[in-house]
Amino acid sequence: MALRATGRSTCDPSLPQAPWAIDRQPGYGPGASTIDRAPVDAPRQGPLPERYTSATDAELDSWISAARETLGPRVRILGHFYQRDEIVRYADFVGDSFMLAQAAKGSPEAEAFVFCGVHFMAETADILSGADQAVILPNLAAGCSMADMATIDQVEACWRELMAALGETGADGRQSVIPVTYMNSSAAIKAFCGRNGGIVCTSSNARTVLEWAFERGQRVVFFPDQHLGRNTARAMGVDERQMPLWRPHLPLGGNTEQQLRDARVILWNGFCSVHKRFTVAQIEQARADHPGVRVIVHPECPAEVVDAADGAGSTEYIRQEVERAAPGSVIAVGTEINLVNRLQQQRPDVTIFCLDPVVCPCSTMYRIHPAYLAWTLESLLAGATPNRITVPAGVADASRVALERMLAAKP
Repeated sequence: MALRATGRSTCDPSLPQAPWAIDRQPGYGPGASTIDRAPVDAPRQGPLPERYTSATDAELDSWISAARETLGPRVRILGHFYQRDEIVRYADFVGDSFMLAQAAKGSPEAEAFVFCGVHFMAETADILSGADQAVILPNLAAGCSMADMATIDQVEACWRELMAALGETGADGRQSVIPVTYMNSSAAIKAFCGRNGGIVCTSSNARTVLEWAFERGQRVVFFPDQHLGRNTARAMGVDERQMPLWRPHLPLGGNTEQQLRDARVILWNGFCSVHKRFTVAQIEQARADHPGVRVIVHPECPAEVVDAADGAGSTEYIRQEVERAAPGSVIAVGTEINLVNRLQQQRPDVTIFCLDPVVCPCSTMYRIHPAYLAWTLESLLAGATPNRITVPAGVADASRVALERMLAAKP
């Protein structure tokens, strides 16, 4: 696969290699930030049969196409925006994690969903789909470093400390803290929010969710992405001094009780390794190289990058901005490279490029390769259900509470 951004090479020359060469190794693999540490219990993908790893692109295409035709509407393939083009071409639905979860919920006729994304997305699809519908992740090694930055043990320990410092309710009778988690989190953390009066948010409805939370509580604890929480709260007029950072390995997250009492949004110390790479210097260089360029970025980027850009919003927002652009426009985008390249292909009359000159795709999304898709579909044809993602009933029920609140929080 050719990855590009302003004509320069990928951030790691081994990233385009076949993922089965690295799936059983610890860590997130080539292209991931070297400071990210995968949990020791992160799922590992077993070896693929040699039939698939030695197949040509043409053979894989033939097997996938034949299996799709035979399986028909009983099996739906869901493809995330950040997937490689070799996967997106087979998807019945393409979107962000929220859109794909909705697609699963809205497809009662399907017996199985092959979720070409990462683990937390497949969990959400399993929670929202029917009990008799299977959700399959073609490669179990497709995780998410951001989601892994907040474990349920850490979140529960944080909650105990907050309750001890702030109490369960304030003088006005409202809940002292409302837990809010980004979609990019485990089912266990979504369930925690459901049990504790909290809610899930997406990058497109984060403001609406914070408004919902402020109506019900004195402050919010927001995990796992500090940047989405900070950028959303700043746009609502919350002072940065009222947004302390919670570092899970320090007492009170590294804060004083007074800082927590004064807080409006307590930010978990997590981030997206891809979006953290974007900088103000890259924006300045884009403006110098392309006078009149429009810069749009994802709100998972640091606050100073969002401030320097012309617009910030969800993946769907970015897609719509490109769709609306006038012919001849120049747009610099701060988000994952597979999406940026696809947007350029769809709008050849507009110049679209990635802000980061050293491209770093989402290394875990990249684990979904056509060989895994072919293996999954042919396994289903043979009556097997490989790599089924199943969320335990108790966790699923509590998660569904928080997710349904999110679905009701329309921007």
